[in-house]
Amino acid sequence: MSDKHLTDTRFSDFDLPEQLLLGIQTAGFEYCTPIQAETLPIALAGKDLAGQAQTGTGKTAAFLIAVLHYLMKNPVSEKRKPNQPRTLIVAPTRELAVQIYNDAQALTQHTEFTTAAVFGGTGYDRQRKQLEEGVDILIGTPGRLIDYLKQHVYDLREIQVIVLDEADRMFDLGFIKDIRYMLRRCPPPEKRLGMLFSATLSYRVKELAYEHMNNPQSIEVEPERVTADKITETCYMTANEEKIPLLIGLLKDLENARSIVFVNTKRVADKVWGFLQGNGIDTAVLSGDVPQKKRLSLLKGFQNGELPVLVATDVAARGLHIPDVTHVFNYDLPEDAEDYVHRVGRTARAGASGEAISFACETYAFSMPDIEKYVGHSIAAQTVTSELLAEIDPKSRVYPEKGSRQPHRGKDGHKSHGKGHHHKGHRSKGDNNPNRRRRHHGPKPPKSSSE
Repeated sequence: MSDKHLTDTRFSDFDLPEQLLLGIQTAGFEYCTPIQAETLPIALAGKDLAGQAQTGTGKTAAFLIAVLHYLMKNPVSEKRKPNQPRTLIVAPTRELAVQIYNDAQALTQHTEFTTAAVFGGTGYDRQRKQLEEGVDILIGTPGRLIDYLKQHVYDLREIQVIVLDEADRMFDLGFIKDIRYMLRRCPPPEKRLGMLFSATLSYRVKELAYEHMNNPQSIEVEPERVTADKITETCYMTANEEKIPLLIGLLKDLENARSIVFVNTKRVADKVWGFLQGNGIDTAVLSGDVPQKKRLSLLKGFQNGELPVLVATDVAARGLHIPDVTHVFNYDLPEDAEDYVHRVGRTARAGASGEAISFACETYAFSMPDIEKYVGHSIAAQTVTSELLAEIDPKSRVYPEKGSRQPHRGKDGHKSHGKGHHHKGHRSKGDNNPNRRRRHHGPKPPKSSSE
C-alpha cells in the first residue's frame, strides 16, 4: 500500500482490544486509509453508517475491525444457539465473499471468533455442515444465504452486526428482495450495528439504508473524483478488425505487466483468449459460465503472477481484490458508464498507479461520450498506427472445447495439446460443427455486433 494513500491516523490511536490490535499488526496495517479514518470513529462508537469510497481504499478492513470490536464489547446472549451467527456480512459476488473471508481470517487469528463463507457453485454440504456446527461471523452471497435460511440451517435472531458490501451492485444483480427478506428476520435496527458500503450512494441505496438502519451517518471519501487520480486513461479510435492486432501489439510491448482485458460477452471473451493464447500470450478467461473451483484457481494463478493476462466479462469488474494490476484494457467499451469506473478501478488500487486503455471501435464508440460525462473529464484519444498493430495469422486462434476450456502453456512456453483442444484452425477429430467448418472453408458468417 502506498504511503501517500494513508492518513496520519494509526490503528493504535483507537481504543481497540489487544487481540484485535495484534491481528491488525500481524496483517501489516499501521496507518489508516481515508475511509478507515473516517468510518472507524463512528462504527466503534456503535453508530450505523453508510459509506461511499473508491474501490481498493480499505473499506473491507474498516468494517471487519468495527465488527470485531463490537462483538468483543457486547457479550453474546446466553440463549444463543450454535447455529445463530452474531454477524451477517452480505456480498454480491462469490469472489468478494472469499476476499472478505480471507481478510477476516487474518484479523481474527488472535481471537476465538469463528468465520464461515457461503456462496454458490461449490461446497454445498460442507458449507451447510459448518453453519449447523455454528459460526460467529457469517459471510455470504444472497442466493446461498437465502437457501440455507429457508431450510432453517441457521437463523438471524441473534445477529448483532449487519454489513452490506457493494450495495449498489446488489441492486444491479437483482438481489434486493433477498436482502430485505434477510434484514426483516434480524433484530430491529436499534438493537444491532449496521454498516452499508457502496461505490455510489444513489437514492435507492440511501432508501435501503434509512429503511433498515438506525439513522446511519453518511461518509463519502473523494466522491468528486470518480476514477482514481493515478490511473492514466487513454483511448484508441479503432476499426473492429484492428482490435485483436492492436491488443496483441500493445500487450507484447509491456514488461512485467499484469493485465485484465474486459469484454462485453462470453463469446468475445473466447475469441480474444483464443488469439492471445495462439500468439504466445498465456491467458485465462473469467466469465459467468466458468465453474467456481476453476474461477478461484484462475484468480489465484493471476494473483500469483503465473498468468500475465486475464480476459474477463463484467462478472470480474466488482469486488475482486487483485493486487498489482498494472493495466486494464477495455477491448469492448461498456454500454453502462458505471461499469467503466468499476473496470478501470481494478488498477491503481491502494495508492498505486496504473493504466486504463480503451478501444473505441465501430460497435461501441457511442459509449464514450456518456463515459466521459460520467467520470467528469475527457479521455485522451490516440490514433492507431501501423507500428502498434501486430501481424496476426487468422489461423492462429485457439478454440476451446466444452469441458476443457483453456489449454495451458507449459514451462517451455508451448501449449499443451490436451484432450479436446485443436489449434491454428485445425479441427479436432470428430469435430462436426458446421459453423466452424464454414468459418475455415466457406463463406464467412455475418459479423456479430459484439465483435
